[in-house]
Amino acid sequence: MEKNAPWPPGTFLARLQPSTRERLLSVGVRRSVKEAQVIIREGAEESYVILLEDALVKVTAALTDGRHALLSIRVSGDIIGEISALNETPRTATVTACRPSVIRVIHRNEFTAFLRDNPDAALTVAGIIADRLRWANRRRIDFTYYPLRVRLARVLWEIAAAYGRRSPQGMVVDIRLTQDEMATLCGSAQVSLQKALSELRSEGIVSTHYRGIVVRDSEALRSVADLA
Repeated sequence: MEKNAPWPPGTFLARLQPSTRERLLSVGVRRSVKEAQVIIREGAEESYVILLEDALVKVTAALTDGRHALLSIRVSGDIIGEISALNETPRTATVTACRPSVIRVIHRNEFTAFLRDNPDAALTVAGIIADRLRWANRRRIDFTYYPLRVRLARVLWEIAAAYGRRSPQGMVVDIRLTQDEMATLCGSAQVSLQKALSELRSEGIVSTHYRGIVVRDSEALRSVADLA
């Protein structure tokens, strides 16, 4: 994306002032990555931050039983790896490209200098970290309070609202997610997730295919998700 492109709402670049954003987009090294390429590997000791210029990635973490939990999805304009880089601690998750993408690799020293020279950007980083903690807390409440069908509907709605594109078929989410990843994101066993997803498909609310999900009836999905 170009420096003056309309970045997705809520992302790091969208929250910055135009002049601050332009300064950040001149820092670091621009790189192209392939679909399914690992950008950050869990446990690695690295000292850089990644800015997603034109990208779609998924963030996963290994579980003790060998499965991988889907933690989040990040898009163009987001930053990833900032906590580990700034704290000089090992990576806590793996980040994988979901499509051919363009990223900017920024060394920790460059990023800290940028934040020092641009206090508004430092406050924005703090705000983004607070938002992610708030999201994690909300997910814990969902796990405790709602049954799986509602949790699944909420996850599907959040993904579609944030990353979907409109089409005659409905809201299309072109993100390849395995049922195992969806199950861990919803806090369920895969067999239970398959049953709940099958129910939503049979009711005509969603459809699934190899490369993603289509929300065919957004109002019905919101109703199942118990969203006002």
